[in-house]
Amino acid sequence: MTIIHAENLTRKFGALTAVDHLNLEIAEGEIFALVGPDGAGKTTTMRMLCGLMNPTEGKAIVAGHDVSLELEAVKDQIGYMAQRFGLYSDLTVAENMLFYSELFGVIGRERDELTTRLLRMTRMEPFQKRPAGKLSGGMKQKLALMCTLLHKPRILFLDEPTNGVDPVSRRDFWAILYGLVRDGLTVFASTAYLDEAERANRVAFLDHGRVIRCDTPAALRRSLEETCYQIRSSDNPSLRKNLSGQPGVLTVEPSGAYLHLFLEPKTTSVETLAAKEHFEFKEILPSLEDVFIALIRKEEATRAA
Repeated sequence: MTIIHAENLTRKFGALTAVDHLNLEIAEGEIFALVGPDGAGKTTTMRMLCGLMNPTEGKAIVAGHDVSLELEAVKDQIGYMAQRFGLYSDLTVAENMLFYSELFGVIGRERDELTTRLLRMTRMEPFQKRPAGKLSGGMKQKLALMCTLLHKPRILFLDEPTNGVDPVSRRDFWAILYGLVRDGLTVFASTAYLDEAERANRVAFLDHGRVIRCDTPAALRRSLEETCYQIRSSDNPSLRKNLSGQPGVLTVEPSGAYLHLFLEPKTTSVETLAAKEHFEFKEILPSLEDVFIALIRKEEATRAA
């Protein structure tokens, strides 16, 4: 069942088109990741889907309601967690949760049971009396998530939820999300972390406000016609410089002690380049980050042409 439907969703700011005729279909119970560089239109897209910003063109249907026409009905079904920590820093964890539960009209036994469950799920029980302003980055995100979940939304919108959070806290945060999805929640998350996007059921790559590819992580890693090679020489920086711009070379990017090379096999062969530039090579399955960079380079080439 489709729970989020975007049809030609567009947002312009004067001469700038931030989101350009975006089309999406997201199923109930899915973890969907929107990936793109800064300025690609991720936050604008999310704000339109949540009814926080009106589209210039197109429409969005969220949880069966037209966002432009039935905003209050949409708000009852969604939770939105912005990039910046928006809770009250001088209130404790427990006081923030009490405030937001009353704001959502969740009171009495229902509030107590839900608060207890959320604190246990996030392992925040020992920190109930700590002021929110004195929490670590990961704990702040957990508190924001708990407050967002207090009215039991069907859809959770997360705008770069783990930006600036340490790796262990990021892992914990995603473990919590998996548990929520098993209980029936739909998660729509924007992220700049490609390793994080690998955790989603489907991923959409966004560039200059347009979706340039959307599929499962596994399918995306096999979607390019170019072949990916792991290569290395005694001087990787010089090798990268020499290979960049050669016919058939789409991208050549650093990856640890190696370079990852995307090559158009119809134009040239890796054996020919290796004989000329003296490097070791091995064909590999590209990472999601490799694919994303390659697609962005293709888009840049198309715009330049």
